[in-house]
Amino acid sequence: MRLGVVIVLVAGLFSTSALAQTAAERAACMGDFRKLCTGVKPGGGRVLGCLSQHKDELSPDCRKVVDAHAK
Repeated sequence: MRLGVVIVLVAGLFSTSALAQTAAERAACMGDFRKLCTGVKPGGGRVLGCLSQHKDELSPDCRKVVDAHAK
């Protein structure tokens, strides 16, 4: 997968209006997204949902992001 495509997909990681999308959050979860959720279409909270389903497999930094948005 080309880096530009990955960046676009991860940019949609937190695309719902209730979630703050920051560069730090995207960076924290980019590797986990590529490893665990590459087939998930961004938008509507689908990527966050996928990451939540794989919570035990997430890196510590991404887990913090997912936990923060689960509240």
